[in-house]
Amino acid sequence: MTRILLVEDDETIVRTLKEFLYNEGFVADSTDSQSEAVKLLEKNEYDIALLDVSLKEGNGFSLCSAIKSTKELPVIFLTASGDEFSVVTGLDLGADDYIAKPFRPRELVSRINSVLRRCGKRQRYFDIDNVRVDLEKGVVYKNNTDVYLSALEYRLFLAFINSGGKILSRSRLLEEIWDVAGDFVNDNTLTVYIKRLRDKIEDDPANPKLIVTVRGMGYRFEA
Repeated sequence: MTRILLVEDDETIVRTLKEFLYNEGFVADSTDSQSEAVKLLEKNEYDIALLDVSLKEGNGFSLCSAIKSTKELPVIFLTASGDEFSVVTGLDLGADDYIAKPFRPRELVSRINSVLRRCGKRQRYFDIDNVRVDLEKGVVYKNNTDVYLSALEYRLFLAFINSGGKILSRSRLLEEIWDVAGDFVNDNTLTVYIKRLRDKIEDDPANPKLIVTVRGMGYRFEA
């Protein structure tokens, strides 16, 4: 799993964001102070840092400068909306991107993935049995043969890949495919797309080994 250091002093944002990131396949450690962040950086290896500018102790600018002077760690600043000074200062200090508050969690995840790809820290391929996913090109192969997935099917497959083996409820999966479909997606539609996905990636779709039904709860991806 991708490991994130979240340095933010708004408890509501921290609580909401950590849960969302976990559901997206990330693990986030959080703190609201510069000194504690430095201790966490010394003790753990992270793939990316999300830094608020204003902290209870210290500030994001000093922390970013310290990070960039000692580590090859990507940094995204969380800035107040319209705060041009913070944006420019952060980028001048070596930050890799910024996102203005309030932000949509899915937009932040997209920015995180984009920065990780640019920095070469994002996994290029995902392999399981005879299926390979090229995460950069968005292409799926089975037995070294290109498998066509629609945008919605691919998004659904990514939800399973990023689940970390956790059970995904049908409501959670509906949330995942809503953005791609662009129109109303109901429970019956989800059933249809899961069947189509199984038909394309499972060796025996009638007895799936990858996308397994957990009766009464949802589905689990057996990675």
